[in-house]
Amino acid sequence: MIDANFPSQLLDDAVGELSKLPGVGRKTALRLALFLLRQPTESVDAFATAISRMRHEVKYCRVCHNISDTDVCPICADRRRDASTICVVENIRDVMAVENTQQYGGLYHVLGGVISPMDGIGPSDLAIDSLVARVAAGGVKEVILALSPTMEGDTTNFFISRKLAPYDVRISVIARGISVGDELEYTDEVTLGRAILNRTEMKSEK
Repeated sequence: MIDANFPSQLLDDAVGELSKLPGVGRKTALRLALFLLRQPTESVDAFATAISRMRHEVKYCRVCHNISDTDVCPICADRRRDASTICVVENIRDVMAVENTQQYGGLYHVLGGVISPMDGIGPSDLAIDSLVARVAAGGVKEVILALSPTMEGDTTNFFISRKLAPYDVRISVIARGISVGDELEYTDEVTLGRAILNRTEMKSEK
């Protein structure tokens, strides 16, 4: 049913869809919709096409689970990267955050979250088995656990360290220059870069 204040059902529908975006209320959605309405048709078509293609064509790297346009992401495919080091992160935004520091030249592994029983997320819901498989295949000398310093992040660090304990691989965690409870993606690049460079080895009983 059309909003009484809206002169067009099509506008109402557009506002309804835009307001589903995170942090976008109906007032902001209306401003965005009216802005798009004022743009040339070809610009709006290009915008809609880009969003549709992203949703339908973006893939997840079969090696590290980062987003990619191809089966293997550009980072994994880059032979200049140090394939003996894997940086484990929670999500794709964290890959971008670490890359922005320009202090890391190895590969990544995106878990897709952290262990959080309160949210119903267990180890089987994360890409932990594929990480173990990468290490088991050989060639990996160090696994850097770059998860946010939260209780859930620490729990995930401990679980992964136990899973990797049987293998001859160094396990390290990023330095605690990041405040406890902070999300990695919101940490400034200098602090995050130093935390990666000053990482410490994580000991685990085998």
